[in-house]
Amino acid sequence: MTASDPAHDAKRATAQPAASPAFGPFRLQRLLGKSAQTLVWLATDPRVDAERVLVMPRAQAPDRAQLERHLQAASKAMRVAHPGLAAAVEVGEHDRWPYIAYPRGQSNTLAELTGAQGSPALDVARWSVQLLDGLAFAHEAALAHRDIQAWMVLIDESGRARLIGLEAAAAPHDRMVLPADAAHSVTGLQAQRRDAERDVLAFGLVMHYALTGQHALEQTDSAVAMALMPPQGREPVRLPWTTARPLPEALRVIANRATDRQERNRYHSARTLARALEGWIQAEEAADGGPLALLADRLRSNGALPSLPGAARRAARLALMERERTNELAEIVLQDPALTFELLRAVNTAEVRGAMIAGSGPVLTMRRAIAMVGLDGVRRAALSLRDWPGPLGGAAATALERAIERAQRGARIAQLLRPPGYDAEVIHLVALLQCLGRLVTHYHFPEEAAQIQRLMQAVPSDEEGRPDEPGMSEESASLAVLGVEIDALGAAVARYWGLDESVLHMIRRFAPRNTVRTIENDDDMLRATASCANDVVDALSLPARQNAAAMQRVAQRYARALNLSLRDLQLAAQGQSPHDASGDRDGPLSTWHAA
Repeated sequence: MTASDPAHDAKRATAQPAASPAFGPFRLQRLLGKSAQTLVWLATDPRVDAERVLVMPRAQAPDRAQLERHLQAASKAMRVAHPGLAAAVEVGEHDRWPYIAYPRGQSNTLAELTGAQGSPALDVARWSVQLLDGLAFAHEAALAHRDIQAWMVLIDESGRARLIGLEAAAAPHDRMVLPADAAHSVTGLQAQRRDAERDVLAFGLVMHYALTGQHALEQTDSAVAMALMPPQGREPVRLPWTTARPLPEALRVIANRATDRQERNRYHSARTLARALEGWIQAEEAADGGPLALLADRLRSNGALPSLPGAARRAARLALMERERTNELAEIVLQDPALTFELLRAVNTAEVRGAMIAGSGPVLTMRRAIAMVGLDGVRRAALSLRDWPGPLGGAAATALERAIERAQRGARIAQLLRPPGYDAEVIHLVALLQCLGRLVTHYHFPEEAAQIQRLMQAVPSDEEGRPDEPGMSEESASLAVLGVEIDALGAAVARYWGLDESVLHMIRRFAPRNTVRTIENDDDMLRATASCANDVVDALSLPARQNAAAMQRVAQRYARALNLSLRDLQLAAQGQSPHDASGDRDGPLSTWHAA
């Protein structure tokens, strides 16, 4: 036996299989895709007269030990069953080349299906959710893909998508198949987390390709593109503003977050990216309700909000007292947003509105709501609410409590800023309803609410002397996490309760970067005043060093429309009315009045 030539062995270990018709029991037809780590071949299996898709590492195993580790990892992946993961029919090796074989069936790879114009947005979102569910399932089983590419996705004629190649890419020696006692070590868990996050980033690049028909950074290999992106490189990846196919803004935000230049802003798990896409799909497909589809079941089981500690019981006790105390009861109801919203829902439903006098408008004061349902109705509503904090606990309950305090503070400031002649209860409710989306998000989607808050925080600069990078706007952050805007969720709930288009117009806050120039009617006045008050609260919630500049921006936005100065806003924030003390603070009630 002659000694082996090291140079010859190294060359053999890095060469790819020759395009020979034979590879073990298979006959190779054509190469479907290749990356720095893997090869994907279309082949036939004469044993069963069927087409197969073969996935194998780019290089042969250098020794028998590594080959066994690779085959063991692939066999483990083969046992994980999920609709989003293709089921392998065989794991084997030929000439020290491990492979995984999948049935071709009527499927094509995403690379084969995607043309220069990309794919329809809704189709991409649908199959992405299927694949991400499978990827999340694999990650939770301590498995990773490590080489997600467009040719690793099989899509059949019905639109069903499956991911191939799980554990097919060779992993570093110390991260192949860990011993049982090492699988739970810090190093092992950290490696799994890194692999999972890289899988999600690679999936974001595949989405980018599917939506545009163009590979990000002109790199067909997602691993090469990732190496060019921060933090390793400096090349950002964002969807172009113009695409061959229409691209909804919400889906654009989701896809851009998946490849965000800041690691902290990206999706850190397949599950969170899938949830954002599911939210967008539900809002896009729902014919009657839109974003409400996200909330419908949770509203029915848990209500809009839980009652604040003791508030519902106080209102229930007071409802047993004499009718002359209606005004006092209204004040107590307004202290609890959950009871306030429940009474608004009760008196604005289609059945109740249908029994009212034709032409009457929506109910926007607690005095009128109490008059309609009666004291017994108030008591029943109060006792029907979930006790604080409902199903929440710990940090989520604390975050909801803070959100409620901010909403109530905005409502109080709105009362102080309202022009003479406008009813205090109406402006209070309009300001409170402008925060409805935030509140239901904190209550029904606590994990997502926490993500939104993190995305809105400024990112500290990594270079001395450079300003911090601003965080996302609330609109963009909610699109990136939920797939819909927070304000859209609030509007959907208000519409579900029966509030009409005029109210939906008033409870939509003005976009934070737009100057409010003209007020055309009472509805606009109520909307602008409430929006200004809530903007003041948002400004004061920023870090102390940013308060002054933020308040100045609010004053500049509303100065012309509301005739308010920075000093006026500061007084209102301190609990003082900026209007002349002799003004008619509770005079005529304008268009919106209590019946």
